[in-house]
Amino acid sequence: MAVATRLTGMQEKKLQNYFGGKQFTLLYKATVHEFSGDNLLQRCCDQGPTVTVIYGGHYVLGVYIRESYKRDDRVPIVLFAVQENEISECDVGASSPSSFLYQYNRRWDDSGFLLNLEQKKVNMNLDTFKKLGLPQNQPISFEECEVFRCEDLLDERIMKGITRLQDKLLVDVRNYRPRRDLVHQIRILLLGPTGAGKSSFFNSVKSVFRGHVTHQALVGSDTTGVSDKFDSTKAITPGHSNYIDYPLLKDRIHCAAFVFDINSVEYLSRDMMAKIKKIRRELIKCGVAHVILLTHVDSMDLVTRGDLRDIYSCMPVKLKLETVHRELGFALSDILVVSNYTSEWELDPVKDVLILSALRQMLWAADDFLEDLLLEETEIKEKELSSE
Repeated sequence: MAVATRLTGMQEKKLQNYFGGKQFTLLYKATVHEFSGDNLLQRCCDQGPTVTVIYGGHYVLGVYIRESYKRDDRVPIVLFAVQENEISECDVGASSPSSFLYQYNRRWDDSGFLLNLEQKKVNMNLDTFKKLGLPQNQPISFEECEVFRCEDLLDERIMKGITRLQDKLLVDVRNYRPRRDLVHQIRILLLGPTGAGKSSFFNSVKSVFRGHVTHQALVGSDTTGVSDKFDSTKAITPGHSNYIDYPLLKDRIHCAAFVFDINSVEYLSRDMMAKIKKIRRELIKCGVAHVILLTHVDSMDLVTRGDLRDIYSCMPVKLKLETVHRELGFALSDILVVSNYTSEWELDPVKDVLILSALRQMLWAADDFLEDLLLEETEIKEKELSSE
């Protein structure tokens, strides 16, 4: 029978993300393998980095050991606490696992942390309590202790596969040519509230093709955004200096992308929802292809870096897509998910795949628009010929 962890799904995802995108494998559970320091060390030594989780009252305590260890090895140790899904930590330097696992009256060590499994109690010095933001109660009683092997969610083999996919997508998009060469380049319009991620997506695409992170387009955060080319409160009329009375195909929008923050898309105001639906009706009337682009997926509470590899199968993301589909009427296949470059200075192949996949989908949507336009023109010509 499989042994289950006591961590909630939210707590586990938070810890996996907090320690750099890890997956946990349960090695030891005190209520199953006995409250014994010897049993813990026997099951957890030479297993790679580990996370020890101690369940005490209204919060969770833990010990992160970032290197594989033997009983008396001195290794870097980080203490942490989880309170209401918020994590605090205290780096206590190097210590040996056997030194903080003590029986009966073992002497206090330099780490300021002692775990007595047999008595189900934890002792910490006052400085450690303060750093972890915990009530200063001595000692802390606990009901359960678990130890997990801590491994990278994306190991070297998986990363090689992601990098190959990234290279393929990059080649596909670089070699893309609009359907039947009807236009020289595709024009994609990004629409959405300030702060949704329009400029960040532009910068992210630019970054992928340049091979380094760039922030060429200013990112807006206030209510007016960053554009000074027109007054967003006034309609664009034929009197505008950039207005084209008779636009050629190359001047038209070939695909429109509504951009929203995935974390707040279900909280759009009624006015915003009505505006989106009105714009969408106009796009449909004009035959323009349109999609939804959901950004900031990496900041969702229950999404880990490993989930980005197959983001459309991730349950929290699937629920968001279904909400958008239900509320705005977009087909699930027209809802795209990305993680933009916002504060990073190094490219990440996992993000690049999402960005390039979304861009390729927009180009394909634009191709559908061009194809439909050709079919429409062909039908008109055939009708004209048949009427002669």
